[in-house]
Order: sequence, then structure tokens, then C-alpha cells
Amino acid sequence: MTDPDNGAVPPVPPPASPVTPPPAPPLLPPAPPAGGYVAPPPYTATGGVATPKTLSLIGMILGIVGILGSGVVIFPIVGSVLQLFIPGGALVLGILGRKREGPGAKGFWLTAIITGIVGLAIAIIALIGWIALIAIGIPNGAFDMNNMNGMNNP
Repeated sequence: MTDPDNGAVPPVPPPASPVTPPPAPPLLPPAPPAGGYVAPPPYTATGGVATPKTLSLIGMILGIVGILGSGVVIFPIVGSVLQLFIPGGALVLGILGRKREGPGAKGFWLTAIITGIVGLAIAIIALIGWIALIAIGIPNGAFDMNNMNGMNNP
């Protein structure tokens, strides 16, 4: 063939050989960089970052301890007042956990709220009972130190 302007045309190169497949992936993951930092794995659709459950967990523990330790109410007045603190903390932490940690920690904060309310109810009932016993006992001479065990009866 000839080109009218340039003369002879070079021949057309033959077609390229078939495409070679990409190299196979390595069997082992790449080694971490020399600095020691290893990047976290990428997020997947099935799992994400778990929400912290600290407030709810501590509230639940306080609520359980508050119910198990409710025997302190056998001490007049003081025991009932002391019983108000631990279940009260459980109730507060349960409410805060509900607001901040959401449904991911529902079992923990719900247990904290319920056990906190039960512990506070025990403390309030015991406090009212002790106050009533003391109020009934004072006019009847139950706390009269001069008349204990009939020592001063003629």
C-alpha cells in the first residue's frame, strides 16, 4: 500500500496477546508498619462501635448492692438514712444511663432504675416505721432510763 502523500505505509502491527489475569491475592495479611501502629479494622455493615455502658452498669451494681444491703435498716433511724444513699445513686445513674447510653444498655439501666426504686422504698418504709415506733414508745415510757427492767419499782 502506498500513501499518496508520504509514499509507503508501514505494516499494521499484529494483535496483542490475550490479557493475563491479575496476580492472586497474598495468603497472609500484610505485616504492620515498622512504627508499631496497627490501624483498626474497617467498619462493617453488621458491626459498629459499641456504646459505652458504664453509667448503667455501675447503677445496676449499686441497685443490687442496695437491695442486698438493706439489712442495715435494723439500726434505728441511722440505718434507714444510710440506706437512702446507695439505691439513690443507682436510681440517678440508671436515669443518666437511659438518657446517655440509649437502648444499647437497656437491660443495665432498667435494672438500675428498678432496684434503685425498690431500695429507696425499703429505706423510706423503714424510716417511717422507726419514727412511728419511737413516737409511740416515748409517751409510754419505753425509753425511760429510770424505769428500765423494773429496777426502781418499790
